[in-house]
Amino acid sequence: MEHLLNSHVKNIQISGIRQFFNMIQKYDNLVSLTIGQPDFPTPSLVKEAGKRAITENVTSYTHNAGFLELRQAACSFVNDRYRLSYDPANEVIVTTGASEAIDIAFRTILEEGTEVILPAPIYPGYEPIIKLCGATPVYVDVRDTGFRLTADALQKAITDRTRCVVLPYPSNPTGVSLSSEELQEIISVLQDKDIFVLSDEIYSELVYEGTHTSIASFPSMRDKTIVINGLSKSHSMTGWRIGFLFAPAYITKEMLKVHQYNVTCASSISQYAGIEALTMAKDAPRLMRHQYKKRRDYLYHRLQSMGLTVEKPTGAFYIFPYIGQFGMNSFDFAMKLVQEAGVAVVPGTAFSEYGEGYIRLSYAYSMETLIEACNRLETFIQQMQ
Repeated sequence: MEHLLNSHVKNIQISGIRQFFNMIQKYDNLVSLTIGQPDFPTPSLVKEAGKRAITENVTSYTHNAGFLELRQAACSFVNDRYRLSYDPANEVIVTTGASEAIDIAFRTILEEGTEVILPAPIYPGYEPIIKLCGATPVYVDVRDTGFRLTADALQKAITDRTRCVVLPYPSNPTGVSLSSEELQEIISVLQDKDIFVLSDEIYSELVYEGTHTSIASFPSMRDKTIVINGLSKSHSMTGWRIGFLFAPAYITKEMLKVHQYNVTCASSISQYAGIEALTMAKDAPRLMRHQYKKRRDYLYHRLQSMGLTVEKPTGAFYIFPYIGQFGMNSFDFAMKLVQEAGVAVVPGTAFSEYGEGYIRLSYAYSMETLIEACNRLETFIQQMQ
């Protein structure tokens, strides 16, 4: 019966991040910098709100789009932070994490034969969904432009089949962001074209220099942009699974159909906690961001002192050094690092073929863990030279 299974499903793979993470579990005494899981606890106020939700029997279905109070809090939050104006009644959907948001957005706008432009290296969660929709991912190599999508590269990638451009900034795996000026150049290419933008801003609260700028804050782009955000990274709530989709009403009306048949609604308990996160605990990301910046600075300088070429991250909690000079592909380098030094990182090829020659390190770990990992990595590199 296997031949009857959906060929689109059979032709996609489990994320390379998880594949490698699962593969190395048999090794002892590992210092792991693999997973993008914040090491901070969920803020106490948020946890208490979750407990209250259970005690007070806030345990039934909600509106498909989520509690109105949460949608109002989410709209207020992005307006205060990023100058994004959305109507909580019909321009925001509460999703089961940003992953579901990506899924229902693509399933709403893509059709067989359409194309999606992806700046690579890039988070591996987009390509499988694009392919499940019968669409084609079109990668744009951004390694020579500081991992930033440029207007020139974008223009060259557009065809009459282009339906969407993904802007995944701040970036996983590189940590880079796009400035307002860089976004303006991209807008000059897109503003007169019938092409959607999927702006994945899940790391928007983790920007270390200046503030995050959303392409949807530019009037000419608002009506064609879908903004994805959520509480997983900003409030260390990965397991609570609360994401948000912001878009013009004509798009959210259609996405809500897909969302309803997919999950009905996000967890009522998590939504109740999310209200607390975006109101009473709205400043929690600042405390985490301060610590991440310290870790970023430490890791960046240590890697440079080892002689590695690395772009300084401006957001998220990842860094993406080049290791091609050692004459090994990124997977073999990462496996050798595990076996000989007891340090686990993610091979760059987990982020498309354009990640070859790089490794990703997450600094969502304690400073003690980062110091030990760097000491082991430095010894390993010295032995390789």
